[in-house]
Amino acid sequence: MITYRRATLEDNFTSFNICRAALEDFSKRSGVQAITGANDPETREKLWETRKPFWDHLANTSDNFWIAEKDGEAIGYARSILRGNHRELTEFFVLPGSQSAGVGRELIQRAFPDDVPHRTIIATPDIRAQARYLKSGVYPFMTEFYFERTPEAQEVETDLVIDLADASPASLEDLGRIDLSILGFRRDVDHQFLSNDRSLYFYKRSGQMVGYGYIKRDYYGPFAVLEKDDFPAILAHTENEAYKLGATAVGFEVPTINSSAIGHLLKRGYRLEGFLGSIMSEKPFGKFENYLLTSPPYIL
Repeated sequence: MITYRRATLEDNFTSFNICRAALEDFSKRSGVQAITGANDPETREKLWETRKPFWDHLANTSDNFWIAEKDGEAIGYARSILRGNHRELTEFFVLPGSQSAGVGRELIQRAFPDDVPHRTIIATPDIRAQARYLKSGVYPFMTEFYFERTPEAQEVETDLVIDLADASPASLEDLGRIDLSILGFRRDVDHQFLSNDRSLYFYKRSGQMVGYGYIKRDYYGPFAVLEKDDFPAILAHTENEAYKLGATAVGFEVPTINSSAIGHLLKRGYRLEGFLGSIMSEKPFGKFENYLLTSPPYIL
């Protein structure tokens, strides 16, 4: 018998293992490795250590978090967050072998209701999952690529002033102003988490904040700027910081409309890695030519 219940923070490790198993299965079916080294127990343990803070943030700030169980064993889960009038499905995974028993339909109905003006998903290319999203009323309107390389020191030529910042009340107002311009909604609670998890940088011109970005040794983003032509300098600065941190790789989740970022990354010899993501919504929104997504891309 399959039952459904609201999940809690204590279900996070279980949900992570479901996510990992589902992605590994998709990797085998698609021939693209979704999680590097996921079959190695040591790598799995380290991956949970690095993902746990993000997972806890999603659990603590989720609007709907549901888990499906069969005979008392978890077989799937779905989670969404609500930021203003924007609902985002952050995760939706069902274990291999349980994906055609109606579990996905029931989880989506519970975790991703059509109750706000705007809903979105960053989806994998899994056709079965995308079919479920289409039935939920969201449609792919943009692709995102992941670009990666080994960081090297380089010159940064720009008139931008790049300052290390924090999510103070004044800073949150600036971050909210940028997000409203680029995404159409504020997400203060995410910035409070991200600024504790990563280094927050403000990009300023003539004393005015024109963008922001987050840098951590293992994860980079999100980045949002009012002028898309500023991306080459911002990406060069980020690669320099990654080099200083001793990172073995630096990578960015890039909407395909962001030609300024893609042009710079290709010139720098970045490689396309992993699989393509689809940004899905009821209708196109945002200025994604001015944006790079959060990594890992569970949220915009």
